[in-house]
Amino acid sequence: MNDKTWARIKKYTEHQGTSGQEHLVRQALRQDMQPLVDEIHQDGLGGIFGVKNNKQIDAPRVMFAAHMDEVGFIVTDILPTGTFKVATIGGWNPVVISSQRFTLFTSKGTYPVVSSSVSPHLLRGTGHAPQLPTIDDILFDGGFVDHDEALAYGVRPGDFIVPEVKTILTANKKRVISKAWDNRFGVVTILEALEALVNEPTPNTLIMGANVQEEVGLRGAHGAVNLLRPDIFFAVDSSAADDNVESQGHQGVLDQGTLLRVFDPTVVTPLRLREFLLSVAEDNHIPYQYFVSKGGTDAAAAQTARNGIPSVALGVASRYIHTHQTVWSIADFEAAKAFVIAIAKSLDNTNLQTIIGD
Repeated sequence: MNDKTWARIKKYTEHQGTSGQEHLVRQALRQDMQPLVDEIHQDGLGGIFGVKNNKQIDAPRVMFAAHMDEVGFIVTDILPTGTFKVATIGGWNPVVISSQRFTLFTSKGTYPVVSSSVSPHLLRGTGHAPQLPTIDDILFDGGFVDHDEALAYGVRPGDFIVPEVKTILTANKKRVISKAWDNRFGVVTILEALEALVNEPTPNTLIMGANVQEEVGLRGAHGAVNLLRPDIFFAVDSSAADDNVESQGHQGVLDQGTLLRVFDPTVVTPLRLREFLLSVAEDNHIPYQYFVSKGGTDAAAAQTARNGIPSVALGVASRYIHTHQTVWSIADFEAAKAFVIAIAKSLDNTNLQTIIGD
């Protein structure tokens, strides 16, 4: 991995943007895509895509979509103590929330906040063992002395709270610790692929970018697909690795290559699309692993749009997603990037007709 790619990874994983509050990521993505594409389109919810046009009228429209948003919280109430109650934006395991640093975004600026926890000292002599928290048990604390001071600093219900984390390499330089690899992985991969293809024509009209609000129900993909009318759709996303639990039949193993998602609760990968992807991976010597997921991606939203769009998710497996600290493999990222580039180079009208044909 070169220095430019590492700088890009740090930039996008350290950017903060939950569902509905993606503007910082979108602004950066627009600026970075501008010199790599022929035109840029933004849908009504804020998804943004670059298009590399093809001179052939019947060239297939091939769409690769990341999503910009990460999981976070939203203020629902300001208490007399100046602390806040919150609701989740995206899926969180309550066990991992307490005693972490976040940034609170308000109309008057951004402020550091922490999530509450119960000190062990306060449990002594109570006869109560530590209990697993619920979201309602956890408050967020910006150090305001009371409700009125929080208001004076601009805090209001509806303000967003986003994890605050620096991206670092592990000691062996083979893996990375960051927040938001779900799904700044996709954003970085899209940019890297566009850069690799900037002076290289593809046998398709290539549409690459990122949706909004994936983490709260795949909301952004609907508008993007209807706006840009792809013939085939690839969600570029990060999935949950389970390779550090003691069981057989792992789904998602670090350092074993990009994911070929064959099934999840929302998408059954079309047979000929799976065969096409396998041939691309093997012809280009790209390491891959089969993946069956318990969660969905924007491919679920895309497949039911228009007259039905062949759709699948591509990506990587990462440990501890939807937390402050995700561990992921550089080798897997490189494989996924190579896979996206190879697909873009290969997906001509003949291959598309084979995928959608009888």
